[in-house]
Amino acid sequence: MVCEQHPNVYFPMEDIKNKADIEIEVEGKTVEEAVKRALAILKVPKNQLKIKVVAEEQKGLFGMKGAKSAKIRASIVPPPALKKKA
Repeated sequence: MVCEQHPNVYFPMEDIKNKADIEIEVEGKTVEEAVKRALAILKVPKNQLKIKVVAEEQKGLFGMKGAKSAKIRASIVPPPALKKKA
């Protein structure tokens, strides 16, 4: 499935009913920007997001070509079950 707001983001359609099974790969100029994009796409608070940095951003020498975007893999961590008080 392609995200409408972010056409370069793809995630599988199977098991989409369970949000905890969604894992997306997002790019940004920096890791922080990629995390912000993932938060916007998945619409969850940052404390429910599991983030793995796939590639750090690399700047080109003196602004020349060769700069690379940061890439992260993000998935949703289910919130901890509320403990019942006895």
